[in-house]
Amino acid sequence: MAKKKLLIVESPAKAKTIQKYLGKDFIVKASMGHVIDLPEKEFGVEIEKGFKPKFVTIKGKDKVLKEIKEAAKKSDEIYLATDPDREGEAISWHIANALKRIKKDNIYRVRFHEITKKAIQEAVKNPDKIDENKVYAQHARRILDRIVGYTISPLLSRKFKRALSAGRVQSVALRLICDREEEIRKFIPKEYWTVEGVFRKENKEFPGKLWAVDGKKLDKFDIPNEKAANELVEKAKKAQFRITKVERKERRRKPLPPFITSTLQQEASKRFGFPAKLTMQIAQQLYEGIDLGSERVGLITYMRTDSTRVSDEAVKEARKFIKEEIGKEYLPARARSYETKKPSSAQDAHEAIRPTSVYRTPESVKQYLTPEQFKLYDLIWRRFVASQMKDAVFNTVSVDIEGNGLTFRSTGSTLKEEGFLKVYPIEFEEKLLPELEEGETVEAKEIKGVQHFTEPPPRYTEGTLVKALEEEGVGRPSTYATIISNIIQRGYVEKEKQKLKPTELGEFINSLLKRLFPKVVDVKFTASVEEELDKIEEGVKNWRELLTEFYFGEFKDLLEKAKEELKGVKGEEIGRECPECGAPLLKVHGRYGTFIACSNYPQCKYKESLKEEPQKTGEKCPECGGDLVIKSGRYGRFIACSNYPECNYTAPVTYGKCPKCGEGEVVERRSKKGKRFYGCSRYPECDFVSSKPPKGSKK
Repeated sequence: MAKKKLLIVESPAKAKTIQKYLGKDFIVKASMGHVIDLPEKEFGVEIEKGFKPKFVTIKGKDKVLKEIKEAAKKSDEIYLATDPDREGEAISWHIANALKRIKKDNIYRVRFHEITKKAIQEAVKNPDKIDENKVYAQHARRILDRIVGYTISPLLSRKFKRALSAGRVQSVALRLICDREEEIRKFIPKEYWTVEGVFRKENKEFPGKLWAVDGKKLDKFDIPNEKAANELVEKAKKAQFRITKVERKERRRKPLPPFITSTLQQEASKRFGFPAKLTMQIAQQLYEGIDLGSERVGLITYMRTDSTRVSDEAVKEARKFIKEEIGKEYLPARARSYETKKPSSAQDAHEAIRPTSVYRTPESVKQYLTPEQFKLYDLIWRRFVASQMKDAVFNTVSVDIEGNGLTFRSTGSTLKEEGFLKVYPIEFEEKLLPELEEGETVEAKEIKGVQHFTEPPPRYTEGTLVKALEEEGVGRPSTYATIISNIIQRGYVEKEKQKLKPTELGEFINSLLKRLFPKVVDVKFTASVEEELDKIEEGVKNWRELLTEFYFGEFKDLLEKAKEELKGVKGEEIGRECPECGAPLLKVHGRYGTFIACSNYPQCKYKESLKEEPQKTGEKCPECGGDLVIKSGRYGRFIACSNYPECNYTAPVTYGKCPKCGEGEVVERRSKKGKRFYGCSRYPECDFVSSKPPKGSKK
């Protein structure tokens, strides 16, 4: 009886898809991710022995590893088909080592970037060996993270009596968010004005903005106040305007390259409000396989990639589809190719994220997908097809309107050829101007000054944070979703209208790390570590060399200094003295939140709650005329009179009429676990509940 062949992947969903392609000769098993790793409850790295790692079977994975070993005993050949990245390579390496007593040879490494029958069968026919340089890069990354996390996190947790953590990349992400918040706080708005007009030719009106005075182009702050604006408005009102220049041009817009991990996360965040973690979960499902009735197939290629490269075969298929299904007038003469930002990077091994077949259009598979899966697949499909289409072409016109030394400019644009926009629409404003010729006179129907103020930089969204991390070269796109999720779960960052805002605890941890471990939160240093990891993967640097440079270069000394300094750190001084003993009062971040306590503890046990300035509603109390403010209580926020306890007036914070019954008001509540939700004030008569306030409501 012929023995079976064993193929090992990471996930059961992927195993299910591949089993159908390989048939009865193969046993397909899932490792469920890593099976072997550094120990959970001990450091697990012998620094003095060249950073020797102690690898153990992960708790709960004994059964999985046992099943793999049993299947290996019944198999002639073993194919390790874990993901084609560093983590996947390390998983294969650990499994291969675990199986060596059972199978000394006939253990092969296979890699594929899409889960289709052809790709799987080709990979099995052309097996490879484990890339040890990639494994060493993963070891170095894992040990670096263990050194940072296992030494700093307990130091913080023990001192501040709560579960706190620091991570090599997580701490840099937190720093970016905190630095942005500091910029916003320090920002001072600056006033500036523009002068804008509405001009008329016959019965057609068009806008114009003051562009130059006496031939000199205006800068942003050249009209600093209302007085200066009014002087120009009065000057314009006395002018006879005529067209002095009409410039017509053709502007082309090229399609964007197909998605890589980071750009997919950014676009899904921008278009759908998807958190990075959700985007990666959905992409994983599309990659691993979807049941399409008669077949199960992976709909997209591997979703963890830094490369915009696309296979020749996929480009040919896309061009054929465009010609046949969209129209040959949309097909450029030559196939398009896109340069990867870091062409020498070790992460450039994969293709861009694309559909495994463009002939599986989003509409043709829509019935088999969840709404979220359809949105993401449709986005990936459209971006890829558009990337092989013609440019979009716009006709643009720029008109100068001059009078009394003032030059107003009006611009307009119309779409001449839609090109790739037919498949991948992007927002643009089509603005038509009337037919205008040089020398013509026009009437100024309205001229006015418009006040503006400069605005602070916006808080990061998940998408813009991903973009910032990528631009800085910090971390890898495949890790961004986990990083953002971690800092939110730890309570260092919270989401406010999709924007990432540091909590008080997050800012405190960030300030502490910047002072005690400046390199750990240094953006450029963390980016340089990523480059060193790439060098290890490329075989030009030894992994132990990187660890030695990091640990003995500066980190060890900083760690010892931090241990000494934290012996005396209990909190931040607030500039007041203890009313009982006169010692400085501190803001303390404790297990149950932030409070004020005496620095002379335990000799003096004075403490008080941290009072925050209540937010004013802008309305007056109907009972005493005092200011109404928003306060937080056990069951959520509520409106109260600022004259409490003299006046006990309270009212719920409301968000408009209940959309279900139309009678009650939507009010804010809190669950037993403290989670905020919104419900009808007529509960239990009306059971309307929502995790978000109704659309259009005001807080």
